[in-house]
Formats: sequence, structure tokens, C-alpha cells
Amino acid sequence: MPYSELNGERSMTQYIFTDARQTNELERLQAIERVFDPASRRRIEATGIASQWQCLEVGAGAGSMMQWMAEVVGESGRVVAVDLDTRFVANCAAANVEVLEGDIRDLSLEGNTFDLIHTRYVLIHLSKVQAVLSKLWSWVKPGGWLVLEEPDFAVARAIAGEETACESVNRVNQAIEKMFALRGFDYALGSKIPAILQKYDLQQLWVENDAPLAAGRSGVATVMKMSAMQLAEQYLATGQATRTDLERYCQFADTPNAWAIYYATVGAIAQKQERTA
Repeated sequence: MPYSELNGERSMTQYIFTDARQTNELERLQAIERVFDPASRRRIEATGIASQWQCLEVGAGAGSMMQWMAEVVGESGRVVAVDLDTRFVANCAAANVEVLEGDIRDLSLEGNTFDLIHTRYVLIHLSKVQAVLSKLWSWVKPGGWLVLEEPDFAVARAIAGEETACESVNRVNQAIEKMFALRGFDYALGSKIPAILQKYDLQQLWVENDAPLAAGRSGVATVMKMSAMQLAEQYLATGQATRTDLERYCQFADTPNAWAIYYATVGAIAQKQERTA
């Protein structure tokens, strides 16, 4: 799971789902895994992940990607999984998995350690992304890989559905934007990640932009409905949406002939430059 502001002092901001009830949060994380794990696995497989690899999963969540990587790298490999809250992964029995509970800002690891570092929907919860990226990059071995998957909510909009419902959906999208802004986060971060990565010693960089047009009851719509239900009070606090708007948003996300782009996911697959003799 993600982290709050990175600088010399601790910020008052926090991961937006920190106060979610345990059962509801597990269900939400598992829904995210069902929808987004296939693309995440495909992006990681593009790096050539294999046995003996040393991997770091930042934001282990409910643990599906951590477990999958552990199976791929085998007994001769290792997966380190870090999260602010490890309640859903702490009992992992795999011998090649190490679970660390804590803040990535405070984590001290040896440089040039990992063949692969993966994050998904983590950096969106940071206000100073480049400082964290520099830390992660320092942990990647020469020739190793950093796979980042971050959302861009700037593309979100209702496409088809009942007019008043579409208007409510767009007002809730405005509330999501303001909620992130009030915490000092960039709700359009995903689209900016590739340009940030170009500042590092890259050997190669692949970028994907997945902005699905999703019908109600689809995986993406269901995830966003679950998020809206958990974050209702935070959305309302922005003043951009009403409780009626939130009710319509959830109904829209559950209506098969209502269509929207809920957000885009930008996948960046970056290889660190190999050492030259």
C-alpha cells in the first residue's frame, strides 16, 4: 500500500484508504488484483523475470503479485514485500518471501540489490515522487528493471448513460481530483512517470497507456464503486459532489449500459543501464 509525503518531516497527509474497515479493504484489494493482475504479470514477464531473481514488491496489498513473483523466481530467488500495513500478507508461508512492515521512506536496503522492483498504484499517494523514485532506482541492479503502474484520473469522464447520472459521475470525478490535490498528490501522475524516468540512467524504456472504456458492472467500474463507498466522506468534504451525486455514481457503476472511462493506468517498464567494462 502507498505512502504519504516524502521529505525531512512527516506530513499530515496519509494513504487515503488508511481508515477503511479491514473486511471492506481486503475485498477492494482483491477486486483490484482480479482486474489488474493480468496486465501487471504481462509487464513483469516482459523483463524476462526468471529463477534466482531478487525482487522487491512495494505495496504488497493483499499479496497476489508477491506470491506470483515468488513462484516465478523459485527457491533460488527472493521476493521482499514491503507495506505500511501487512495484515493481509504477514502470514505468507513461502520460504523465499520476506515481508517488511514499514514506510518506504525509512527502509534501508543495499544499493544495486534487485533484479526487479514493482509498484502498482503506490506513487499516486506521494507528493514528492521523484525522491522515492531515486531511492528505488538506487536499489535496482545494473541491467535490472523497475516496473511502475500508476493511474491518471485526468482522463476520467462519463461517456454514455442517463444525463443526470453522467453529470453526477463527472462531479464525483472533480471531487476525486480535489481530494488528491488537498493532500498534495498529483491525480494525473501516471502520464508524467515516463518523463521522470528519462532523468535516470536508462538502457531502455517501454510505456503503455491503458484507458479502458468500461461498462457498469465491469471490473474497473466495480473497483471504483467500492472506492467511492469507502471514501464517500472524503469526497463530500471537497465540496465538489453531493451525497446524491455519490449515490448516482454508484448506481451508474452498477448499470450495464452506462459507460465511462474511470481512469487510465500508465505502465512504465524501465531497464537500468548495464555497467560497461
